[in-house]
Amino acid sequence: MDANLDNVIRIWLSGGWVMIPLLLLAAMLYYTAMQVLLYCYKEGPQGKHAREWQDWITDPSKATGTSGAIIRFTQHGVSSSAQIRGRFEEVTESLLVHVEQRLTLVRMMVAAAPLMGLLGTVIGMLFTFDGISKGAGSDTASRVAEGISQALITTQTGLMIALPGIFMVLVIQRRIKLWRSRIIKLEGMTLSKFNFPS
Repeated sequence: MDANLDNVIRIWLSGGWVMIPLLLLAAMLYYTAMQVLLYCYKEGPQGKHAREWQDWITDPSKATGTSGAIIRFTQHGVSSSAQIRGRFEEVTESLLVHVEQRLTLVRMMVAAAPLMGLLGTVIGMLFTFDGISKGAGSDTASRVAEGISQALITTQTGLMIALPGIFMVLVIQRRIKLWRSRIIKLEGMTLSKFNFPS
């Protein structure tokens, strides 16, 4: 176990100083993405069956969670279908603005990870060329190997940070689409309950 840990630390350190910002970027990226994912699964309109929503729309006092709050807000004191639509737009904006802002931040960090790895690649290649230009015997080979190692490790680390981030972004986007479709469905069901003249 200790040999494996020593090996990981040795490889990590051979990536040079770029590995520190990569580590910080990874921590920020995954922390923010996990926050957004937890928010997406905890908040938003619940209820999977149209029958359950229909009961809640008919009697808003039975409704629970975020769906209940949406139903009560969109039905309280309405006098036209335009009012209901306006309230549903408000609900959509208030629910999704936090998620979409955080999603933008996560996307930026996902895009930054490979670029930061590329920075390490460039630094490693410069170190390699410096070793070649000062070449004198066995020292040249070790300097070239060290530079190539740094270049490859930082590139790999940047990609390894970005790939799970891409999957997290896709899951969050899917959840946002689900929220939107549920809100549209709730809106249609609420409008059909009141049946205001157009």
